[in-house]
Amino acid sequence: MKPPLITVENLCMNFDGTRVLKNISFEIAEGEILGIIGRSGAGKTVLMHLMRGVEQPPTSGKIIYHVAACNACDYMDVGSSAGKPCPHCGGMLSALDVDLWSEKDELLKRRLMRRTAIMFQRTFALYGDDRVIENVLHALDDIDYPQEKAINRAADLIDQVRLSHRMMHIARDLSGGEKQRVVLARQLAKDPFMLFADEPTGTLDPGTARIVHSMLSDAAKINNMGMVVTSHFSQVIQDVAHRAMLLVDGEVAIMGSPHEVIDQFMKGHEDTETFEEADLGEKVVVARDLVKRYISVDRGVVRAVNGVTFEVFTKEIFGIIGKSGAGKTTLSAIIAGLIEPTSGEMNIRIGEEWVDMTKPGIEERGRATPYIGLLHQEYDLFPHRTVIDNLTDAIGLEFPKELAMRKALVTLKMAGFTDEKSKDILERMPAQLSEGERHRVALAQVLIREPRFVILDEPTGTMDPITKIDVKHSIMHSREEMDETFIVVSHDMEFVRDICDRLALMRGGKIVQIGKTAEVLAILTEEERRLMSQPAA
Repeated sequence: MKPPLITVENLCMNFDGTRVLKNISFEIAEGEILGIIGRSGAGKTVLMHLMRGVEQPPTSGKIIYHVAACNACDYMDVGSSAGKPCPHCGGMLSALDVDLWSEKDELLKRRLMRRTAIMFQRTFALYGDDRVIENVLHALDDIDYPQEKAINRAADLIDQVRLSHRMMHIARDLSGGEKQRVVLARQLAKDPFMLFADEPTGTLDPGTARIVHSMLSDAAKINNMGMVVTSHFSQVIQDVAHRAMLLVDGEVAIMGSPHEVIDQFMKGHEDTETFEEADLGEKVVVARDLVKRYISVDRGVVRAVNGVTFEVFTKEIFGIIGKSGAGKTTLSAIIAGLIEPTSGEMNIRIGEEWVDMTKPGIEERGRATPYIGLLHQEYDLFPHRTVIDNLTDAIGLEFPKELAMRKALVTLKMAGFTDEKSKDILERMPAQLSEGERHRVALAQVLIREPRFVILDEPTGTMDPITKIDVKHSIMHSREEMDETFIVVSHDMEFVRDICDRLALMRGGKIVQIGKTAEVLAILTEEERRLMSQPAA
């Protein structure tokens, strides 16, 4: 057994009088990968930030790093390096325990944080207008890496995350998975002995997520680096972690092997609720021969949507599926009126009339857009407004307070919150919620406007399996109780299988098959199944 690198002792954390971490104690060995799993709101991100030394200090308890510090420069290494010469200046490395949140250790904390790195969920933190290699060079420059060696080091790091074929691409033009691998290369540039990865693949499709999981595991081995990975997806823990911890309401419920912890996580949360088949109504969306072309410097003419025709009926849950790059998100943006097609028809039924979404103006597209709900995978909430404000006046719904409260509580329940949790979060700021909770508030923000139909773009990307069941039920209930219609754009095959009446399968900008969900899923290629199948918990 390797010596401990981090010791967490009786850690507690309060927010506004509410205890979110309760007497947490454990150790992480040098080079160990610890997976932390739990439902949204369990305290995973709060714990990780405290271990990294960011944001505010704990209410009580300690986080001790067991390191070896150079007596002649600022370099630090893992504790087992004590007695060895410093690789930077040749001085001697001496054993040292650093209390991360002690005010008297502030200078030591800064030295320590130079040897740790973090990957945040949904935040790629790249220089969007710069090339991939320039992004990595920026990271090397931040740590004063010798300029004469920087180009080769940056190329080595890009090789390590298997992105040599994208080295000269502009960062903003990369896919989500490619951006996350550039982030990893930038963090590895710091040569950390500990990496914190907070939901690193929560918004990626399953196939791309597996690639990033492999990158993380390989990086830990190659760089002799420890890691803490938080997730509410069991596959992340299975793919990456040596040992796992289950957090439940801020407490450690179990620590052990990934298999043991995941079994405990899923115990008692089987999805047994059934729903009647919906009686579909009149057409509400009609698309004919939609085309959307872009001009790309690298690729020339790109036909993101190429001759697409389909119809959606009232109360239907209609799914659009396909691999990354198939054209799903572009098509959903055309339906929502966010972008105009190059050619073709896009008609939305409002009341008894049809609105042509290809025509701008308040009497055309402008008349329909208020009745179209869209929850994009890169949603955003007003960070300085409470949940109740985000749901009401922040989006222009001016209700008396009593009615606003009632409407907000009903809508939060539709989005997957319990009655008790809905009341608990109304006066909280988004930063006080977990990522999964923020996602559900964003869904409620769409539903509270009572749209004619709702477009959900990757609705389960940041949700744990249990919350995913809750949200599936909320969608089904809102369909039954409010005659709501949904268009679901997703790579989560388990989710669309359980919720969609029909599916449209896209390949290369075209819809190649429309039909009953089971019929369309049956014709997926092996590659599509691998890239789009969400692994079972």
